[in-house]
Amino acid sequence: MKFKIFTIIFYILFIFNSNLFSEENNKTLKVGLLAPLSGPYSEVGKSLLYSLQLALEEIDDKNVIIIPRDSGFNNKEKLNGAINEIKSSGAKIIIGPIANSEFNEVKKFNDLIFISPSNINPKFSTNIISIGISLESQLDALTKFIKKLEKKKTVIMYPKNEYFELIEEKINDLNLKNIKKFTYSSNPEVLTGEIEILTNYSQRKRNLELRKKMFEDKEDDQSVRELERLEQLYTLGDVNFDSVIIIDFGNNLKSVLTSLVYSDVNQSKVLFTTINQWFDESIFYENTIKNLYYPSVNYKEFRKYNNKYFDKFKIYPNEITILSYDALGLIYYVWKKNGEIKSVNDFLFKNKIKGKIGTFSFENGRLTQELDIYKTEDKKFIKF
Repeated sequence: MKFKIFTIIFYILFIFNSNLFSEENNKTLKVGLLAPLSGPYSEVGKSLLYSLQLALEEIDDKNVIIIPRDSGFNNKEKLNGAINEIKSSGAKIIIGPIANSEFNEVKKFNDLIFISPSNINPKFSTNIISIGISLESQLDALTKFIKKLEKKKTVIMYPKNEYFELIEEKINDLNLKNIKKFTYSSNPEVLTGEIEILTNYSQRKRNLELRKKMFEDKEDDQSVRELERLEQLYTLGDVNFDSVIIIDFGNNLKSVLTSLVYSDVNQSKVLFTTINQWFDESIFYENTIKNLYYPSVNYKEFRKYNNKYFDKFKIYPNEITILSYDALGLIYYVWKKNGEIKSVNDFLFKNKIKGKIGTFSFENGRLTQELDIYKTEDKKFIKF
């Protein structure tokens, strides 16, 4: 299998590089690719390489040339060497880097343009455009969705982890209205107590016990029926919010959902939402939640891309690769439209661009994705 993968990579690299001298420079679009083709993230690098091969086949233009180079991961020397090699090959636009931590390094190359799959900062810089699914785009989609469902009291929840300050900054910049912030511990044992405080669980539990005592000594039919109804409850009284946005993933997200249900949050009254989960099917087995909503890329296009990728390479792609796939399509669109690409300002146009991940729009020096809303129901992803 490893030999087969190596053969495919060699073939792709050969195809990419054999076209380098096929056309004159002013008739070709040369695009560099910075990818960790060696080291612990080499599988991601290979996946990026394969995705651009698929994009090239779909574009079907021999004047488009990809120049891939191994940039390593958090390796300044390797990154700089890769960029200089790409630059010397005549490319002025590069897909990468994938890590936001490398942005300061690539900013030095102000005569080049970088289209990064990173989602940290959707604002254009002097020479970098990030096309990842930004938190800003996701929160914009969620707040519109929540407003459409006429929810008035939203709690946005996020953990106290290494991304805490970044999330705080982005939420504050968005100036979200009618939204309360709630931060919680990543420790599940601490989390449960924090959620109980948020939901006023202890008081609602006492409310129920006090209410039950009012009917315990009564024997009339109405009182008996009311007591029977109360015996079916865990708490009495509503929480002081009608929707939640949970900024978390994986087991941490599941812990938050479980704690909310344990605290007897009524799912028929409170809307549960989270951020992009890349259609993680493990969420199907989180039995405590009936409906969970989140913004995401187009599911049909995502599956179509994954299946096409698997048919060709017999493995499934890393999620980030669909972003590089769209990046090449975006670059090609701008190049065909303008005849050349001089700076990031060439990407500031009024038209919206439809890609695999959704629809791009460019306003006020910021890239925004128009995302769809999906929910998990009966082990399916259903578009709202």
